[in-house]
Amino acid sequence: MSLIIASQLEPEFNRSLGLHPSAPTLIDVAEDEPWTAAKEADILLVRPSPAWRQSAQLRPDIWPGRLKWVYSASAGVDFYPGWLLDAPLVTCGRGVASEEIADYVIAAIYAHAKKLHAATVHSRDQWIPRPLGRVSGTTIGIVGLGAIGAAVARRSLALGAQVIGLRRSGAQSGINGVQHVGDLETLAAEADHIVVAVPGTPETRHLFNEALFAKMKPRAHLINVARGSVIDQEALTDALDRERLGFATLDVTDPEPLPEGHALYTHPRVRLTPHISSNYSLIRHRLLEKVNDDLSRFLCGEKPSDIVDPARGY
Repeated sequence: MSLIIASQLEPEFNRSLGLHPSAPTLIDVAEDEPWTAAKEADILLVRPSPAWRQSAQLRPDIWPGRLKWVYSASAGVDFYPGWLLDAPLVTCGRGVASEEIADYVIAAIYAHAKKLHAATVHSRDQWIPRPLGRVSGTTIGIVGLGAIGAAVARRSLALGAQVIGLRRSGAQSGINGVQHVGDLETLAAEADHIVVAVPGTPETRHLFNEALFAKMKPRAHLINVARGSVIDQEALTDALDRERLGFATLDVTDPEPLPEGHALYTHPRVRLTPHISSNYSLIRHRLLEKVNDDLSRFLCGEKPSDIVDPARGY
């Protein structure tokens, strides 16, 4: 009998997954209560849909049912209720979107440094020299040197920037050319561009706060591609208003989307994008490759990749 996989992903993705050599059976998931698939599925492939965010915090009696494995298509699992991690095995899509997100970060750095939109001329009388900013020779600080942070570091080094990084574990990243700093305050004080790439956990909530903003360069550029909860948004807005921070590129916020009329929508020192840095619609093939490989490992009795540690939450 083949494995039964309940999937919240698109029909095309599910059809492709059904072509795995093990010939799994793919079944639909109730969009309003995806956890009910635990009654009949061996594997539940989930995405951060609204139902998970709106679910009750009490674990349903049905959970984890007959499930052997929960696979999150996203890298982070903070979107889901804590009881999801009570499943026998939980893995995530870590690394699938890291290259795309790193491209977004570099694009944000160049957009801020060069400001080509402001330098564009529309008439003869505007044809005057004007300086452009530089990326080469600047310092790019990366908070979190996982798959995303490492991809950003490699690109930054290739551009001639100095790269400093911080890992929560304190371990070395193994990336030649990255200078590791001992604490977040040191990184904040030295970096011209600060890239946030840590998971959203209780420990990282408001990691970037008023005290940390006070240590940054007044013209520093903050880029958040992690989770909105990592930044205290009130403290961020205040730092921008007081010109204690130069600019912020935010692909994530807390909550998402922000309420209508929120100051970050129109702040002149903020570039706000709607959580699109992963470019997820164009990289589903990478997720499919990862899921197929992990499924083969699982069926051979091997551990799949990127197992989530319930204690750490990532």
